[in-house]
Amino acid sequence: MKVLTRWSNAIMERYLPDPYVFVAILTLLVFGLGVGLTDSSPLDMVVHWGDGFWGLLSFTMQMVIVLVAGYVLAISPVFKKLLSTLANLAKSPGSAILLVSFVSLIACWINWGFGLVIGALFAKEIAKKVTTVDYRLLIASAYSGFIIWHGGLAGSIPLSIATADHPFAGMMGVVPTSETIFSTYNIIIVVALIISVPLLNRLMMPKPADTFSIDPKLLEDEVEIEEKKDRITPADRLENSVLLSMLIGVLGLVYLVQHFATKGFDLNLNIVNLIFFILGIVFHGTPKRFLAAIATAVKTAGGIIFQFPFYAGIMGMMVASGLAGVMSEWFVSISTAATFPLFSFYAAGLVNFFVPSGGGQWAVQAPIMLEAAEKLGVSYSKTAMAIAWGDAWTNMIQPFWALPALAIAGLRAKDIMGYCVFVLLLSGVVISVGLFFF
Repeated sequence: MKVLTRWSNAIMERYLPDPYVFVAILTLLVFGLGVGLTDSSPLDMVVHWGDGFWGLLSFTMQMVIVLVAGYVLAISPVFKKLLSTLANLAKSPGSAILLVSFVSLIACWINWGFGLVIGALFAKEIAKKVTTVDYRLLIASAYSGFIIWHGGLAGSIPLSIATADHPFAGMMGVVPTSETIFSTYNIIIVVALIISVPLLNRLMMPKPADTFSIDPKLLEDEVEIEEKKDRITPADRLENSVLLSMLIGVLGLVYLVQHFATKGFDLNLNIVNLIFFILGIVFHGTPKRFLAAIATAVKTAGGIIFQFPFYAGIMGMMVASGLAGVMSEWFVSISTAATFPLFSFYAAGLVNFFVPSGGGQWAVQAPIMLEAAEKLGVSYSKTAMAIAWGDAWTNMIQPFWALPALAIAGLRAKDIMGYCVFVLLLSGVVISVGLFFF
């Protein structure tokens, strides 16, 4: 295993470009495929690209906030102490890899936005304690937990089809989570991944001579606070007011209690962001410290701000040209009733390279896959979960979702993707077996 991962890392280091270059190449590839495989002209594809370019603005802002607010929370004195205490559980490089993998998997199963940020922050804190662990593998292990998100409590597809009047209710009705998230086959897949992924990450640990360790001092996040003035103004008192922060905290707490009391365990991305925000405000104590922490954290968000619109443009070309439908129909044409969930999974994994959004991918593939499921006599719920798992699967080698973790860790995509390839292979086998045999 060590030989294979060393070989994989060497290939990624040599050939995997920066995520921006990667998305630029994907853009040109989709443009060419759209012209060659659909009725769209080159000008049509340009228009599809431009029309879709700003289609993810709301989601982009959510991702920026989940990264910045999560980062702000993590560097607060209270939360840093909590993470540091938990990190003390790791006594060796092997236990560090296992612990980060397990925590990330559980966190992502609860909520993908929460898990994506907390996993990377926890890994960074452990790296300060266990200085002999391979830092690249540690961050890759934190990101590997993301494989589980669409089979968990915040999976966008199963939650969507469990909602009354969802876009495809006329075809498939309302599908309860007992048939998706809490179905036997899905629970088997989730449990198998929770057990196998940490063990795989542990097996990929390099030899001491090949270990990429990092100086703990380089992982410290310094929050710069202006020095106190000789003369304190009313504005200074407000900026250093603990009471003001606590009042905002109470406001947020009351809203959160009301939200969960009336809507149940609805831990959507906006609620996760609000939790991060409110806790960050309270834990930093004063508005001045909170704002200084934001100034530190926002430096990590550049990749998301300028790359997500390109993915929105790709999605626009895939959807408007019908290219996503063409790809899905390839797999439908070779499917039988027995193999249809499996090929739906593979089709979704392919489409996910170009439409890395669970909701967006479901909107594109659902009409084709649900119609095929009806003709073949395959359950709608299993078809939906096959697409959900396909969407999660190829995220392991798609830099789109790795950007927040990479920004927190200060690494490049090529630093972790050599390890993520093997998580992709393992999870592909586990999910395939779960969908085919159960």
